[in-house]
Amino acid sequence: MRADATPPAEPVLLVGDAGARGRAQAASGAAPGEVRATMAARLTEARDAGLMTEGALAYLARQRAFSEAHCPEAMAEMAGIAEAFDLPEQDVFLHQHLGTLKDLAGGAALSEDGCSAWAVADGPDGPLVVKNRDFSGHHAAIQRVFRHEGPDLAQGPVLCLGSLGSPGAYSSGMNAAGLAVVDTQVGVRIHAVGWLRYFLMTRILSRCARVDEALALIRALPHAGGGTLVMADALGGAAVVELAAGAVATEEGPLVCRTNHFTSTALAHETLTDSTSRIDDSSAKRRAHLDAELPGRPWNVGAAAALMAQHVEDCGASVCQHAGAATGARTIACTVYCPRSGLVYACLDAPCTGPWHHLSVTA
Repeated sequence: MRADATPPAEPVLLVGDAGARGRAQAASGAAPGEVRATMAARLTEARDAGLMTEGALAYLARQRAFSEAHCPEAMAEMAGIAEAFDLPEQDVFLHQHLGTLKDLAGGAALSEDGCSAWAVADGPDGPLVVKNRDFSGHHAAIQRVFRHEGPDLAQGPVLCLGSLGSPGAYSSGMNAAGLAVVDTQVGVRIHAVGWLRYFLMTRILSRCARVDEALALIRALPHAGGGTLVMADALGGAAVVELAAGAVATEEGPLVCRTNHFTSTALAHETLTDSTSRIDDSSAKRRAHLDAELPGRPWNVGAAAALMAQHVEDCGASVCQHAGAATGARTIACTVYCPRSGLVYACLDAPCTGPWHHLSVTA
């Protein structure tokens, strides 16, 4: 990271209740057609891959009924987004569940969703939460940093890295209390009706100030299953959670990390891997590299950014991933959250070449 990391243009400001924040996405400066085209391309890809089976659609209907009953803010924000971009609400809801549908189809071919993430409880810049966003290149042009302000956000404003057309923390975020949460995708063998990971992340950031509060909330809820959450707070709490349909596994400590498979004894067998997926194939290598590099070093923002920019030729494992096709899965962003200072360092591009910016959640 260059020492002169500068603030980008103002983040997309979303103010009001959840529905109003969803509608406010249309004022972001992005052409609505770009958002509609991105979503249409991914949904067409999913249909062509055979994900829209009768069983999958029945699951989505049950999942929607659950979400309407238990996740009202997320559903209201989603409805606002649909209105803002003239999209069918069902398409927006379905888009949030594409990873789940891919698993239900046994890992059918679909643009991969990956990510590498880690957190340290302390260092020269205080606690850090770090993530490379490895995702469909379709989203590169529509990803933004969003600032959420609203009456339902009990811990004050929230800064999120996400995508236009998706609600809340659709990748990562940090609230004004200094709790930062990022996710990684993990394909799993079993899904249930319950909290979708993206809706859960937004609920955590809206209600919790500390890692222990977030863990208590997570343990009290039923989950759809799939993925991990990596988090830290301003007081130095740090943890990772593996989310399965029937259970969660938690790990607390001064250093935690995850890539795209479960590693806890309780849940490792739940991982559904795709031998043709570049991201699945590299998950163990990326995890082994993080396990080797992270311990025993005083991590600051610059060192964290440099680690996330590494490629095979640097270290034997591409933490920063690239794809041949512009719309294929690749590293489209990197974020370094600093819970104690309330600063977010973000590169909305591959961290090996893109410019870095900083923002403050309390500004």
